[in-house]
Amino acid sequence: GQKYFKRGDLAAAEREEYVRKMEESAAKRRKYEPIRPNDEKRLDVPAESKGELASPTDMVSKEVLLPRPEAVRRLRERGEPIRLFGESDEDVCRRLRRIEILTPDVNRGLRNDFQAAMEKIEQDEQDELLRHQSEGQEVASEVKIDEGGTTMADIEVLAEKALTGDEDHDQKFVLDYIKFLMHMRAKELNDRAKEMKILPQGRLDGAIHQQTTGYLRPLLKLLKKRKTPPDILRLLTDICKNMVDRQYVKASDSYLRMAIGNAAWPIGVTMVGIHARAGREKIFAQHVAHVLNDETQRKYIQGLKRLMTFCQRAFPTDPSRCVQ
Repeated sequence: GQKYFKRGDLAAAEREEYVRKMEESAAKRRKYEPIRPNDEKRLDVPAESKGELASPTDMVSKEVLLPRPEAVRRLRERGEPIRLFGESDEDVCRRLRRIEILTPDVNRGLRNDFQAAMEKIEQDEQDELLRHQSEGQEVASEVKIDEGGTTMADIEVLAEKALTGDEDHDQKFVLDYIKFLMHMRAKELNDRAKEMKILPQGRLDGAIHQQTTGYLRPLLKLLKKRKTPPDILRLLTDICKNMVDRQYVKASDSYLRMAIGNAAWPIGVTMVGIHARAGREKIFAQHVAHVLNDETQRKYIQGLKRLMTFCQRAFPTDPSRCVQ
């Protein structure tokens, strides 16, 4: 037999095989999907149906293509790659169209809660603007304020009896103090000038406050139902008591113990033989970081830190007792 072949002969054979496969594929498409006179502009009409043979790169849509930035934006919204290897702009638009047909709803789970809070603020402003424009009134962005009758004097009275062993009293003290700070923050935001509210930073502050309110809601429910875990309640009470006394450094230390804990994080070998060494269980059992437990706890711990920052600004004290 022949041992050597010319490169031109091999290329010709491959070309003939490719043409044969394309003709078979086009025949199958014509068999199961008859072409109507007005279908020449469809994406799936190959050039073979017009009496000529073309490669896949020639099978492009005759429709107007999307602009490149718009196609990139839509693909990124859906978490899809903006261009696969060897794709042309026509292939990108065809792939985008197929994705939008198969999955018409964008996966909003990829978006974070802060962006959702910002969008809710903007939507509320637009709804209020439309409602007041019909009445001929001016609009100002307002933050919702819960009715709060607690004063700082009441909080100081509750703080005197905190950490005395009465868990119900501690939960009432923490609940009232958190509501008091949230009421103060909302009132401060509403007392801003109208020009400050419509600025990007003003809208950002409103979104952060709304997000913080959502973060703290599960904690407030636990405090109201008197079902707060004892270990978290003790640290929360210590934080709030130090904040009332304007001992912000001590409050920050308690916050860190609650957030990240002070457990030993062993590096290296913790068990050499078959027998556990004395005190090994203390590495993992005590002082567990609550921020690592679940997402709900992480969020209300983060919301509490924002209230601590606001409290230090609203009730200033000596620099030596403040957190820089």
